[in-house]
Amino acid sequence: MARKNALGRGLGALIESADEVVQNKPAASINEIEVSMIEANPWQPRTKFDEERLNELAASIEKIGIVQPLTLRKIGKDRYQLIAGERRFRASKIAGLDKVPAYIRTADDDTMLEMALVENIQREDLDPIEVAISYQRLMEECKLTQESMSERVGKKRSTISNYLRLLKLPAEVQLGLVSKQIGMGHARAIIGIDDTRAQLMIFDETIKNDLSVRKVEEMVRELNTEKAPKSASKNKAQDSEEYKELKSQLSTFFQTNIQFSRTEQGKGKIVIPFGSDDDLEKIISILDKAKS
Repeated sequence: MARKNALGRGLGALIESADEVVQNKPAASINEIEVSMIEANPWQPRTKFDEERLNELAASIEKIGIVQPLTLRKIGKDRYQLIAGERRFRASKIAGLDKVPAYIRTADDDTMLEMALVENIQREDLDPIEVAISYQRLMEECKLTQESMSERVGKKRSTISNYLRLLKLPAEVQLGLVSKQIGMGHARAIIGIDDTRAQLMIFDETIKNDLSVRKVEEMVRELNTEKAPKSASKNKAQDSEEYKELKSQLSTFFQTNIQFSRTEQGKGKIVIPFGSDDDLEKIISILDKAKS
């Protein structure tokens, strides 16, 4: 089979943007590297590759070649390792290319990981959990803060923070997000409630009834609002039923409007108010009589 042309149309216009994806370094010369000399990136953050899309990309490469070169590092004589461009590399092999266009970079293992993660985050076909895990790995394994990461990937810190919060959701909800049973808006709304059982309940209701993001937000607000009033109403019921009479008796005994409060845990206080020194004298007199 004749060797197929690896370079595609419009390459010159894309060289600069392709280079920016891997750390904003000046554009390097493009080399044609034997496919058999290239090995996959061991730090590749992507674990799933859509076979149908790979085949579509391979068909495109067969017609017009690779538009955006791969990025490699040299690891030995006639041996290279991928830094960025895993899908293009896989599709190139499906298309039967003997050689591929590539930039050759000098990078240590830490830089390799960071470049791969940053390049990965730039993709549009990632699910939100893949993005969140990539952000987390950048922070933990590359020692990046949210601020420095924001500069690397060109995203607002609030955006990064919202993605990282997704990793606090129960596994079932995360899987629902990956499988597109729910959207990013649903997931962000569900995060708004702390109780895991409530989160799973809302998740199930969302799928069962095909709830909108707005409806999920309303459910979360209602559940959060109900928490405090429940305990408050319980205390109020106790006061009105069990302690109203006691409060009345104390008020009669001390001849003043007693302030009485009690928590569910049994803690509380009795306040005996007075409006003047004469009132205080009366209260003291009553207490003295009670002692005798």
